[in-house]
Amino acid sequence: MDLDQLLHHYFGTADPDTLTAAEQDAARERMSIDFGVERDPSRRFALWTLMDAFGFAPPPAEAFDKAPELRAAAERYLDAAYRVERDGTPD
Repeated sequence: MDLDQLLHHYFGTADPDTLTAAEQDAARERMSIDFGVERDPSRRFALWTLMDAFGFAPPPAEAFDKAPELRAAAERYLDAAYRVERDGTPD
């Protein structure tokens, strides 16, 4: 999945900050629905990371309760994101 394509698909623009709150909420709802019905693991993970970037992803244990390998990947992703935010580096 390409980030620009995802942004255009859900938000209709590459810059979601230009949208109204209602438009952003509608995009988040569409994304949540798609995440709930997506069965392809890589697409599901990509949607989850995008949802996390916008601050509304469910915790890994809930999002990937039946997929331990995806739950572990999501937890590693969050750990790396936290380190980057805290230290400016993923290592």
